[in-house]
Amino acid sequence: MNEIAARPNNLDAFWMPFTANRAYKATPRLLARAEGMHYFTNDGRTVIDGTAGLWCVNAGHGRPEITEAIQKQAAVMDFAPTFQLGHPIAFQAAAKVAEHTPPGLDRIFFTNSGSESADTALKIALAYQRARGEGQRVRLIGRERGYHGVGFGGMSVGGIGGNRKQFGAQLPYVDHLPHTHSLEHNAFTRGEPAWGAHLADDLERMVALHGDTIAAVIVEPLAGSTGVLVPPKGYLARLRTLCDKHGILLIFDEVITGFGRLGTFFGAERVGVTPDILTMAKGLTNAAVPMGAVAVHDRIYRAVVDNAPDGIELFHGYTYSGHPLAAAAAIAAVDVHAREDLPARARAIEPYFEDAAHSLRDLPNVIDVRNMGLVAGIELQPRPGKPTDRAVRVFHRCFDDGVLIRTTGDIIALSPPLIVEKPHLDRIFETLGAAIRAEAA
Repeated sequence: MNEIAARPNNLDAFWMPFTANRAYKATPRLLARAEGMHYFTNDGRTVIDGTAGLWCVNAGHGRPEITEAIQKQAAVMDFAPTFQLGHPIAFQAAAKVAEHTPPGLDRIFFTNSGSESADTALKIALAYQRARGEGQRVRLIGRERGYHGVGFGGMSVGGIGGNRKQFGAQLPYVDHLPHTHSLEHNAFTRGEPAWGAHLADDLERMVALHGDTIAAVIVEPLAGSTGVLVPPKGYLARLRTLCDKHGILLIFDEVITGFGRLGTFFGAERVGVTPDILTMAKGLTNAAVPMGAVAVHDRIYRAVVDNAPDGIELFHGYTYSGHPLAAAAAIAAVDVHAREDLPARARAIEPYFEDAAHSLRDLPNVIDVRNMGLVAGIELQPRPGKPTDRAVRVFHRCFDDGVLIRTTGDIIALSPPLIVEKPHLDRIFETLGAAIRAEAA
């Protein structure tokens, strides 16, 4: 009998993603079930979810409407291909999503994750430029500290060094705008900071350098995974103007900001800027089944499809694009968001959430607090010679005390389910504050 068979609870086989595997498996933290605002550990403890899982369970855990939709669909048809065939629920899901996307972005391409959505959006942008006779536009512009998943396309336009340095060469023809974070100018800002819109003008420098070879710019309306970087007032509108001026597509990565997180169905509505292409995942199915999507403006779809010869117009797709179970989950999740108006619920509690976050500003080693919608970032002063150590220890203390937070570097990120209520927030911030004080030294 091999070792794995002899130890049914063996943790060795699972190579965990974005995890310090050796440290975790020495002292594992296991979640056994979830309901509403809470996880429950395998040893029976209750943990309030301050992060909506991984920015994704926006409607709260265990929604019966979504569970029942998945079960019903599994009994009818577990899988059907969407290569040269179709099944009704995929078309229904696309139409349901298109009811809530920004005006004009009503063509929906299904993927299975945010990473796949980013790579799909980049490929569609390149295909569009070629279809309209601008095939020299092969350059893709991301942003420093941006996160667009872990595919080679998204990783290349992304700007988080730790996600790139292990893997050597990236895609060619990629450049990066500067990020917008500045402790000097914007520390402890509530909502969109006043300083930083001018940073969008760096795109003019790139056009001067690269000429008419730029196909698309991809940015997050609010950068989440890098530590909650809130867009300066006017920054995204300026970027929109410059993209229009130079024939460049603007892609919004809304994997985190979509589905109510910023108090609107999509972040584009909150910031008042409509992109040409929009990526989504996470909240699309409330994370019940993996699914992503790309919403594309009709003129882009038309350019690619109508200008192609007979046959396949876009040589791209995934085995599980529009998977029946995922489509069922998406329809049910979007219906929950609309019926309960979860974006409005987020807007209503946002001021209380904001006040609670900024109540931490005078705690030891807190060097910034920033927020927008139901997202907050609390930045801590790193321990000398030990970057990330302070935040990781705060994470462990919070978990042990029954609150799940997220850390990235020495930044604590909070993004609770949109069903959160004031007593939940009180518990989250009281526990977090105590943990920060405990790690003052």
